Amino acid sequence: MTDGTGDAGDAGDAAAAPDEGPEAAALAAGAAAGAAAGAAAGAGAGARRRMSHARRREQLLAAALGEFGRRGYHLTQMDHVAAAARVSKALLYQHFGSKEELFVEVTEMIVTELTGRLNAAVAPARESVDNIAAIVGALFDYATEEPDAWALVIRHLDKPEVGPGLHELRERMGTALADILLRRRRADPALSPAALEVNERRARLLVPLMYGAMLSMVSWWLEHPDTPRERAERMAVEFIWLGLDRLRHGERLDRSRKA
Repeated sequence: MTDGTGDAGDAGDAAAAPDEGPEAAALAAGAAAGAAAGAAAGAGAGARRRMSHARRREQLLAAALGEFGRRGYHLTQMDHVAAAARVSKALLYQHFGSKEELFVEVTEMIVTELTGRLNAAVAPARESVDNIAAIVGALFDYATEEPDAWALVIRHLDKPEVGPGLHELRERMGTALADILLRRRRADPALSPAALEVNERRARLLVPLMYGAMLSMVSWWLEHPDTPRERAERMAVEFIWLGLDRLRHGERLDRSRKA
């Protein structure tokens, strides 16, 4: 019986095999198709993750800008940048050999963008006060559109030891403002070279006060957004222009007066 049962079972299995064959083949085909689709999707995702060299550098610079803006140069580590960009530190070092090199590239990017905006804001035929207002407006625009870059500028503008590129930004801003102040005097044929030199020296003293007031007002406004931007811009322009006007007309502080 045992052998007979066994034979019957074998025979039954053998008899059932033709009926199950199409189902098994269909299941196998479906599994193969699913595996192929998964492999294709994985390959597609891998292709999407691969970036060109230029696009990868752009991504890394953007991540570095965010970290340097939030943490400052000294507290930012390459690990922070790699984590922000979601890449390995090894890949980051393939593009930038050191934190110093990365910071230089970030600051050069900022200098190029911001000085381009400032140059575009100034029109030689416009009144000086209007050009100052245009520069103030350009700074407000940049600070609101590029908050990380603005934070980096404010942190490091007066620290050339960590950002030599930002020293160039300060010099370019100074040159633009000096040109505004001296435009008419430089074009005055009646002004002697000695008198012009006196004006040049005075302008060099005034320029740091001017851009310092501009930068400070923008940063203050970012921390007090309840103040209308138009009011903050107007206050910056009036503070600079009216102060310059009083100096231009010879008004000086009388130190002999007591409060």
